[in-house]
Amino acid sequence: MESTTPCTVLYRPIAEAERLLIEQSGWKRFPPRLPDQPIFYPVTNEAYATQITRQWNVPAYGVGYVTRFAVDTAYLQKYAVQNVGGEIHDELWIPAEQLEEFNDHIIGLIELVSEFR
Repeated sequence: MESTTPCTVLYRPIAEAERLLIEQSGWKRFPPRLPDQPIFYPVTNEAYATQITRQWNVPAYGVGYVTRFAVDTAYLQKYAVQNVGGEIHDELWIPAEQLEEFNDHIIGLIELVSEFR
């Protein structure tokens, strides 16, 4: 994730279907949202991503992954951090129609940092 552009590290809990689509992109882009998913929500810390993966993705899908990626910090300034519960529950809400633009501001590759079953 080395870059001369100031970047912010974010995390995203994902299931197998999304992992396969990210892999198909060369680990460079998140796939478009489904019609019933109006928001793409990366989270600001690995602990929260792990919690979502273990508590939601594994029970629902049998497997879950945590990804880590960097995004141009200046670009992210247009999105307010949303706290959705406890101290670690911070995320960004990216409207689905802005996901392609968001993907264009990812610096480097999306990394798979953990897997839970």
